[in-house]
Amino acid sequence: MGYSARRGFSSGSMKATGAQRQAEVQQKIAQMQEAMNSAQEEVEARSFTASVGGGTVQAVANGKKEILSVSIKPEAVDPDDVEMLQDLVVSAVNEALRQAGDAMEQAMDGITGGLNLGGLGF
Repeated sequence: MGYSARRGFSSGSMKATGAQRQAEVQQKIAQMQEAMNSAQEEVEARSFTASVGGGTVQAVANGKKEILSVSIKPEAVDPDDVEMLQDLVVSAVNEALRQAGDAMEQAMDGITGGLNLGGLGF
């Protein structure tokens, strides 16, 4: 048992000070940020493929939400119905981008436990 003029007798265990608690919180935030950066890099390196129109149009996006490629099978090309082909391309691209966004969201939720940290710059 120790004695301090300020605190009196103690059993040797002292409560963490405000500065110590703040340092611990900052360390945990730094660890979370590091984990989030790592998860973000992993998702950004992945590719997401979406296929529509029975596989006639396919779009591939990466985790950065950049379109890497669009493939169109010849049977999807009808000169009398260009609008349909345009719709298929838009649908495939949007689906690939949605998959990439969902993957990023799931990766971040896994780290933050579903907390919305957008206002904190995360």
